[in-house]
Amino acid sequence: MRKTVSVALLSLATALAAQTSIATNPPTPLSERVVQYAIDAQIDPVKHTVDATETLAYRNLTGQRLTSFPFHLYLNAFQPQSTFARETAEGGGIREVEREYPEHRRGEIRIASITADGFGDLTSAQRFTAPDDGNTSDHTVMEIPLPHPLEPGETITFHIAFHDKFPESIARNGYKRDFMMGGQWFPKVGVFWHGAWNCHQYHATTEFFSDFGIYNVKLTVPENYTIGATGASTGMTHNANRKTMSFYAEDVHDFAWAASPHFTETTETYLSSMGPVRIRVLALKSHPQAGPRYAAILRQTMAKFEQWYGPYPYKQITVIDPEPGSAMEGMEYPTLITGGTSWWEPSWLHILEVTAEHEFGHQYWYGMVATNEFEEAWLDEGINSYTEVKVIESLFGKDKGILGGTYASAGDRDLQRYEYTLAPDYDPLTRFAYQFRNERSYGGITYGKTATALLTLEGMIGEDTMREAVHQYFMKYRFTHPTADDFLREIEKAAIAKNRVYHSFAHVVTSGDPFTSSGANDSLVPVDFAPALRFYFHQAIYGTAVLDYAVDSVTTQPMQWWKPEPEDSKNIDYRNTVIVHRKGDFILPVTVEVAFDDGTRTRVWWNGADRWQRFTFQKHGVKVISAEVDPDHIVLLDKDRFNNSYRVTPHSTAARKLTAIILFLEQCLSQVTTWIV
Repeated sequence: MRKTVSVALLSLATALAAQTSIATNPPTPLSERVVQYAIDAQIDPVKHTVDATETLAYRNLTGQRLTSFPFHLYLNAFQPQSTFARETAEGGGIREVEREYPEHRRGEIRIASITADGFGDLTSAQRFTAPDDGNTSDHTVMEIPLPHPLEPGETITFHIAFHDKFPESIARNGYKRDFMMGGQWFPKVGVFWHGAWNCHQYHATTEFFSDFGIYNVKLTVPENYTIGATGASTGMTHNANRKTMSFYAEDVHDFAWAASPHFTETTETYLSSMGPVRIRVLALKSHPQAGPRYAAILRQTMAKFEQWYGPYPYKQITVIDPEPGSAMEGMEYPTLITGGTSWWEPSWLHILEVTAEHEFGHQYWYGMVATNEFEEAWLDEGINSYTEVKVIESLFGKDKGILGGTYASAGDRDLQRYEYTLAPDYDPLTRFAYQFRNERSYGGITYGKTATALLTLEGMIGEDTMREAVHQYFMKYRFTHPTADDFLREIEKAAIAKNRVYHSFAHVVTSGDPFTSSGANDSLVPVDFAPALRFYFHQAIYGTAVLDYAVDSVTTQPMQWWKPEPEDSKNIDYRNTVIVHRKGDFILPVTVEVAFDDGTRTRVWWNGADRWQRFTFQKHGVKVISAEVDPDHIVLLDKDRFNNSYRVTPHSTAARKLTAIILFLEQCLSQVTTWIV
């Protein structure tokens, strides 16, 4: 009976696949569709369990004979003996910090049976493997050896029966009160990539990697529940006090769902160049303001992404407003994202909007440009953090992306840079996600440093050049599995096509002598700058060098210093000296702007190769008053920008502002103390 039902489901998925208008706007397939899943799941929100059957058809497009298949069993991570739990206890988790695993916090996925057409019953052949750390108690990867090889071009069809026990809200999965979130809930096959199976264990600081395909999923829940899921709804049936909702998705590499009896639905339509896109928001009834806000920011974000990077090809995007206090806020799945709403959040605090924009951005850099997040997390999280800054600034203003109040404001790029400045210098961007020293390093580097490095690069090659590079990267590599080399190559190609580069940056590696200074002005000029970009990538992307420039001193003295200084300083020739210092090991040419008391300013550039550089200016009757490294604030990677400028005499504005802030905080503290006493 199970096999007959599964074949019927698979046949339905095949029929639906021919009707590409169901889930996507383009009339033809967008991906190779390596996998095809048909899942029939019974969800019990009281016991927090799922019982399901899964039919998986896998096309062998690898060009090799396959003798085994690995599967992800993510729910087994939520056991105390798992690698995920150990890493979390050691402080390596970005979603969970608990050290204990009481029964309600434990999850599991059990395979009841697994067969394959033409290969027989494989249930007894299943075995757990730990390819990353050898932890034999970690059961997040299961391998199925085949009795005979699957030849190139052939298709294997698995039939799997499995049981899920959901944990209470932990790391993208589980339940909170009567809310349930199925993020990584079914046996999912690994990716055959670069000549071998790629199927990593579930780690505290990694996300996911899968092949594109078709999903036809039936979810049965109590009648009073509403479901949001990947793809588009294809029907509903009712039986007693339960209902079954069917969903279909194509050209996606995962399937997720959320269910609650407290959802209220808000829908809008975005008209893309490919066709209409339904924006479906399922917000909790306790957050009545959330639905319209999510819909508005999604509509605006989709317009920006289409204008700058490329169109959204799916017919629907679903936003889930999860239960407060759960661990399901701010997560992405194909055509489905989760937000995070607080009842008290005012309209001028843009946390809801930034979260929604960020998670939608993942539809591009995770959903369609499906990079390996286990090994190159920065290609998703980092690029997405960069595009988040660009979109949020375009919508709310450069300094009001996070906080847009009348008397206080904060920008998104400052938030990304702040996260980067707090990150230690342990790891490069290219470190495997689960091999970072700790969670702090992973978060600060993968998100904050990547965004800051790309914003710095944008300042060097131009905003239009960077935008074109990201656009071409998306259009070329959507529905594939690109790597860091592919992304950086598109940046080089765009810069070459624009024939522009920040001159002082390029000079270091194109002049033939990087230790020779030049008096050339900073400008955008045609040069052979591909080596310069690689010089930057080597340090910013592949390395751990720290970038920190400082103005050490600014001094003025008469050229004839041994003579008494006359009262009329305008008749004296002065030697003005500025000393700049490269405190870090990151070498990057920088501009230095020097201001004088006659109102004039002079810019010079320093290649940064040596640890320090002295600049002297002989002026008749004119004294230097200040100097600043990177006056255009291009080099956001500079860890400490407080030491970038130096004034001979203090500036009173900053002192007054700091005094006002301290006075305000002191008054607030006094008031709070009065209330408490």
